[in-house]
Amino acid sequence: MIEKFTATFPIWAIILSVIAFLAPEYFIGFKTAIIPLLVIIMFGMGMTLKFEDFKRVLSKPHIIGLGVLAQYLIMPFAAWLIAILLQLPIELMIGMVLVGSSAGGTASNVICYLARGDVALSISMTLCSTLLAIVLMPFLTWLYVGQTVPVPVAGMLYSILKIVLLPVLGGVLINSFLESRLDRIKPLFPFVSSLAIIVIIAIIVALNRDRLTSIGATLVIAVMLHNIIGLLSGYQLARLARQPVGICRTMAIEVGMQNSGLSVALAIKYFAPAAALPAALFSIWHNISGSLLASYWARQKKR
Repeated sequence: MIEKFTATFPIWAIILSVIAFLAPEYFIGFKTAIIPLLVIIMFGMGMTLKFEDFKRVLSKPHIIGLGVLAQYLIMPFAAWLIAILLQLPIELMIGMVLVGSSAGGTASNVICYLARGDVALSISMTLCSTLLAIVLMPFLTWLYVGQTVPVPVAGMLYSILKIVLLPVLGGVLINSFLESRLDRIKPLFPFVSSLAIIVIIAIIVALNRDRLTSIGATLVIAVMLHNIIGLLSGYQLARLARQPVGICRTMAIEVGMQNSGLSVALAIKYFAPAAALPAALFSIWHNISGSLLASYWARQKKR
């Protein structure tokens, strides 16, 4: 039951989002729960890792470096460019850049497994990009939109330390020392993380219901383009580096799938509810596109 729910996460996200759109009054009051829910998600990610996993970074440093570099160069620039070309309002531009500047999504590791990619590499890239996000996310947001709106770099840095670093390290510590005692409850963490993301998305949809009716289609196009650019650029960069298919798939997924939950939390805390919309839609779409891509690649021969 739990595994089925986690596998069908995008469907449940859409269903609850529709409910939130039709009856926003049931979700608006939970705005303050967004950050605690994200802390739970990051703790769950930490519970899937051990200190030994950090050693994987040293095994393929050039590939990990290429993937992380692509993520932090291509995705924020693509987000900014798409927002300019589609003439999105400033709040939505901020949201797009926040998504583009965030770390790799935790769901990417599951999608990578389903796509028959390199799961160890996927975890290492997610780990590296998450740690780098502590500094790069505030800096890149300031770089792209700081001339238009004030970006609280120091405040964002402090929030990311609390929301990302401490929960992840806490999860890693517990998993490293108590792994054998946690086998029975470990399957619960993907379920809890998926449920938390779904609730976060529903809250954002409820907070922005009126705004969605006027700019919904344009924003959906922007989010889809952003995700597709990430997937294609990640795959092509790995091919140019003459990497095997498994690594090409992994790079595509890691660059194309973002930690949109973190973008939601920062948008709500430091900007406006509308700035959280791109991340909420991205969270739904990148899981759908990732699942479809994984299903296609799983049927192909891994050369």
